[in-house]
Amino acid sequence: MDEIVVIEGLHYSYPPLTPDGVPIPVLRGVDLRVRRGEFLALMGPTGCGKTTLCLVLNGIVPHALGGEFAGRVVVAGLDTRHHTIAEMSERVGLVFQDAESQLFNMTVEEEVAFGLESLGVPREEMRERIRWALTVVRMEDLTHRSPLQLSGGQKKRLAIASILAMRPEVMVLDEPTADLDPIGKMEVLSVVAELKRSAAMTIIMVEQESEAVAAFADRVAVLYGGKIALEGSPREVFAQVERMRGYGLAVPQVSQLAHEFNVRQGTDFRFVTEEEAWQGLVEVLER
Repeated sequence: MDEIVVIEGLHYSYPPLTPDGVPIPVLRGVDLRVRRGEFLALMGPTGCGKTTLCLVLNGIVPHALGGEFAGRVVVAGLDTRHHTIAEMSERVGLVFQDAESQLFNMTVEEEVAFGLESLGVPREEMRERIRWALTVVRMEDLTHRSPLQLSGGQKKRLAIASILAMRPEVMVLDEPTADLDPIGKMEVLSVVAELKRSAAMTIIMVEQESEAVAAFADRVAVLYGGKIALEGSPREVFAQVERMRGYGLAVPQVSQLAHEFNVRQGTDFRFVTEEEAWQGLVEVLER
């Protein structure tokens, strides 16, 4: 499987806040590769640079924000240093944490159409893409609704649809469940599950909900201290409970349970689902 995202030696500092100030370093040597069709979850404590890394992937950093940039970032064959944000947007779709900031049209349908119009998609194909994207996010019955009338979860789903309709090769979701109530989170995560099941694209999702990461991710990368500090499958990463705790991150409750058994009973459990925990503990109890 080929690599669709290649990040090598990435360093980035935001411009200084004052004319006589110094640049503000955020990324301090990130190396990361993502395979085509992979679902990568990016975790890390608040302020570690996760959003900045998302902005790097479609060229907003450094083209729109300036600052000091070093290293190499290639996404879908395009080097972000040598291609404009508009060019990158045809390959990389980014849904911001604050999805509402991406919504500014009068209706749901117009919102999804906006990006397609900028790409010059023919009208008949545009209609088909809009229908498809809204069906994926289960909003096909809300085409004439104003985005202002939508719930938080629906706004996130609409933002996803507006990017999905453009059919990027890489979809980047920056904390899609942030600031949502349980129902809103369930709505968005069900769409994420559908994307993983049916959409032929690479997905990079910034997410702090470890249960969601365990459910969807093929691989997890932990950003800490401006670098990728830990990387592997959910099973491998969440088995390192103490290390994750040191990064200020929680693991799924079943992974914490496995850790407690391993410490107290000398077992070697690596649970990431309730079913695994049930089967593993039944086997121990039946011995």
